[in-house]
Amino acid sequence: MHPPIRRLIALALASLLPALAAAQATPGAAPLTIVRAERVIADPATGRVEPATIVVRGDRIEAVLPGADAAVNLRPGDAAPRELHFAGAEFTLIPGLIDSHVHLTGNPARPFWSVTVTTPERATVTGVNNALRTLRAGFTTVRDLGAPAQAAYALRDAILAGEVPGPRILAAGRMVSIVGGHADLTGFRPEVIDALDARNTCTGPVQCAERVRELSQAGADVVKFAATGGVLSIQNRGLDQHFSDEEMRAIVSTAHLLGLRVAAHAHGPRGIEAAARAGVDSIEHGTFIDEAGVRAMQASGSVLVPTLSPTIAYRENLPRGVYAPMVEVKIRQRLAATGKNIAAARRAGLTIAFGTDAGVSEHGRNAEEMDLMVRYGGMNAQEVLVSATRTAAELLGLDSEIGRLAPGFSADLVVVEGDPLADVAAMQRDRIRMVMARGAVVPLIDAPPTAALTP
Repeated sequence: MHPPIRRLIALALASLLPALAAAQATPGAAPLTIVRAERVIADPATGRVEPATIVVRGDRIEAVLPGADAAVNLRPGDAAPRELHFAGAEFTLIPGLIDSHVHLTGNPARPFWSVTVTTPERATVTGVNNALRTLRAGFTTVRDLGAPAQAAYALRDAILAGEVPGPRILAAGRMVSIVGGHADLTGFRPEVIDALDARNTCTGPVQCAERVRELSQAGADVVKFAATGGVLSIQNRGLDQHFSDEEMRAIVSTAHLLGLRVAAHAHGPRGIEAAARAGVDSIEHGTFIDEAGVRAMQASGSVLVPTLSPTIAYRENLPRGVYAPMVEVKIRQRLAATGKNIAAARRAGLTIAFGTDAGVSEHGRNAEEMDLMVRYGGMNAQEVLVSATRTAAELLGLDSEIGRLAPGFSADLVVVEGDPLADVAAMQRDRIRMVMARGAVVPLIDAPPTAALTP
């Protein structure tokens, strides 16, 4: 071998030695945290509350041991673990909560024209702030179902890289819409609409399939489309079906071929029915669902994400006169139907997953949805908690990763003050006492200090 070539190979091997050594290092190098609590709900679906010791290594749950004083066997080379104790009967440890419907890069009650002046870069910065507020509220995973350009993808990737704090994100990116529909620009001069074209509209099955492939190429984790009109959009085309049956089938079948799940924004009954017949994985809102829509969802297995939280924002903001007249009409229709979607779904035995539409409602107040699900939908506290843990994890395709406290699962833990199986108020942000996301404890600046949390 030629000497210069030999030297180059030697240099290359030398540069690889640190990486090889790290790869062969004992797993004990990962930091160890031990969380002890008298009241632990490892799986909300069981309804069991038991004392337990959770052993966290790095970003994973290594063991769930019975008893709050269980002995933990350390590995050779382990450093002294950090221990967190929640000994009081007033504290309950639960899995990290999941919000299946958020818009982190937006805030409520924005003027409709703000889309013409807010850049995707500015939206991403807004998302950084809202992601932290969401995480501090106990939500360690979210599904972001609509954001401009690459904003949600950039936020997702920055959080994953540990560059900014926030929940795990499954991002849809742009919502697919008909021309002039809920997720398209309307109400502006044609040249403004042309200049701001987001390439998220489609007409006909072929073009709709193309839009889905473009989203897949851009990095979408899930596809969202507006099967019906929307409450806040400046369009006067109603709240029922917008896409044709053929267009919906093209969106859903293309996404499923690419391994992507599909969420359908759907308020009106015919849009709900058509989206369910097309095979969507979830119906978002489902506000005016009727018996035909229920039967279609039963046949398809579509999950309902009811999103009642916008009604809080609507009631708070209507007196301020911030909504256009046509939007006010739709808001009042939506308010009159509050909770009827959940009631219909429960009667029919449909699956209900937790989702708030935060961004239309205020970020960080996600758990206020829970009270609405009880008050207007007739659910009990355990059903609500299951919807925000195990059921939401299954909808997101992450049920082997999150939604329970089990060995091998992501170390997403929340400690609340109270009993969340009996009272949803225990999960409000002022009752959150600790949030751990992927093994890291999140500073809670709004929470009062508690002597139960010790280093």
